[in-house]
Amino acid sequence: MAATSGSVRLQRCMVSPAGRHSASLIFLHGSGDSGPGLRTWIEQVLNQDLTFQHIKVIYPTAPPRPYTPLKGGFSNVWFDRFKISNDCPEHLESIDVMCQVLTDLIDGEVKSGIKKNRILVGGFSMGGCMAMHLAYRNHQDVAGVFALSSFLNKTSAVYQALQKSDGVLPELFQCHGTADELVLHSWGSSYFPYTNLLLSTLLKI
Repeated sequence: MAATSGSVRLQRCMVSPAGRHSASLIFLHGSGDSGPGLRTWIEQVLNQDLTFQHIKVIYPTAPPRPYTPLKGGFSNVWFDRFKISNDCPEHLESIDVMCQVLTDLIDGEVKSGIKKNRILVGGFSMGGCMAMHLAYRNHQDVAGVFALSSFLNKTSAVYQALQKSDGVLPELFQCHGTADELVLHSWGSSYFPYTNLLLSTLLKI
């Protein structure tokens, strides 16, 4: 059974800032991974932890749930998919449940004294998709969004939210490798027509 908001407190690992904590970064892993797994991978790439003077980095772990592409097998995924493709409906029920769970994480940072516009959300692969749903459909007042090797379905609810919004949207940083054989580069570039509503840039918070 899928998690419901209020019933799940996400496991997480964190990297504390070197100085005074004045901003937070929530980094969501890809399907089948974990917060500690993502942190370790980044450490291997950088040869050190991802650390900042003033930003706390939070790596939450998605709770295990049945995942349709694995024929119903359990996996640490942020939401379910009908299939791994950008040309099918989104599993909005599971996406919306996880948006509520991750909202609790954002609210916790706010209660600790971090303003919403000092919180950055993003992720790798499925984590980037989850971050876009979280920010552009639920928290358009966060500092910004990043999506690494991620994609949105062609009829994504994120697009609908962008088109309806008449306020200032969080800036987006996106990157995608051309040699990615699972999440095709063409999928990642499919939402370029919507970037006129955003500012694709490197973010500083």
